[in-house]
Amino acid sequence: MTKFIVALAALIALTAAAHAGPEEDRLKLVGHFKSVYPDLKLEDYVSGSLLFDSDGMAQYNSIMEFPPFSSELDKAEKLWKTPLKSGKTYADCLPNAGRMIAGNYPMFDNAKGRVVTLEGAINDCRLANGEDAWVYGDPGSMGLLTAYLRTLSNGMKMNIKVEGEGALKAFEDGKKTFYSRAGQLNASCANCHVDNVGNRLRSELLSPVIGQATHWPVFRGGDQLITLQKRYEGCHRDVRHVPDKAGSTRYDNLEYFHSYLSNGLPLQSSIFRK
Repeated sequence: MTKFIVALAALIALTAAAHAGPEEDRLKLVGHFKSVYPDLKLEDYVSGSLLFDSDGMAQYNSIMEFPPFSSELDKAEKLWKTPLKSGKTYADCLPNAGRMIAGNYPMFDNAKGRVVTLEGAINDCRLANGEDAWVYGDPGSMGLLTAYLRTLSNGMKMNIKVEGEGALKAFEDGKKTFYSRAGQLNASCANCHVDNVGNRLRSELLSPVIGQATHWPVFRGGDQLITLQKRYEGCHRDVRHVPDKAGSTRYDNLEYFHSYLSNGLPLQSSIFRK
């Protein structure tokens, strides 16, 4: 009888895990990091690996006083304000004129049957107004405009929704990519950004997954702009796995899952990273 009860309890636990919803996934990770780093507050996680590097944090604060990428943001603002072929601007076709919306992306569009990222919304706007779509991850166009657009939502809390069967399927697909081992090094996103947070990989400290999605795109090494999905490409190359291209369904779904884990944390726009 005792063995039966134990087996039944195990079966119930497995069933519950298999049907855990997005919020259960997020809270599980929050609990994990709370147990490992009890002195950190949830809002601290927007600082990423700088949490574990006081010298790096001091360097970051110094650089952000006079960002070396200010001229790039001037270019980004010009892109934002330049009329499209229709005569309209991006503000005319984005919700709330583009202000305080970035934390809602990625979102699942039921009509399209897929995840729409902020970059996807920009391209939808371009296509609807007679322009060609931009290449995802291109720093001089999509990257710059996304960086500027996110400044209009600076401080907004991440607010990703997963509602409906299609949205849940996309979320689960992103979760699968995050936890699946890949490449010759047989590593997953979670191996670095859950299991080894605070440890060094070569010369770099590994950041926690919670808080990561709040601040992309970032300027690295001065004025080199990197979008989140281009970073996905880089991570997959690092483990010797053939990456998707930025804007693929797999990466859109990964960004959807990834961003949901930072729900409730404030967005930071146009920041420096090494």
